[in-house]
Amino acid sequence: MEISDIAGSTDSPCQACGACCAYSANWPRFTTEDDSALDLIPEKFVNERLSGMRCDGDRCSALSGKVGEATACTIYTVRPEVCRTCMPGDPECAMARKRHGLAVPGVIRIVG
Repeated sequence: MEISDIAGSTDSPCQACGACCAYSANWPRFTTEDDSALDLIPEKFVNERLSGMRCDGDRCSALSGKVGEATACTIYTVRPEVCRTCMPGDPECAMARKRHGLAVPGVIRIVG
């Protein structure tokens, strides 16, 4: 039997994942941002209702790369607050990773 430490498998679990950015067409939603912060997000990435990020299917339009392999946020410095608070291994991360069949950071998994 082999033990796999998911947390130690990459220096940046988010950039090797992206599952939270490809979870739902209704997320990420804008929550606590003020107008000046929202004005920094390029218009092409904001949904028609101005309530969150525009999605292509369940995937945020600002996400580049392939989920589960290599991803990046193209508006990282001006991303919404909800994106800033999602952390590797937290409940939201775990839910999104499970939906995509990906291991959860910080979880030791028995393989065999």
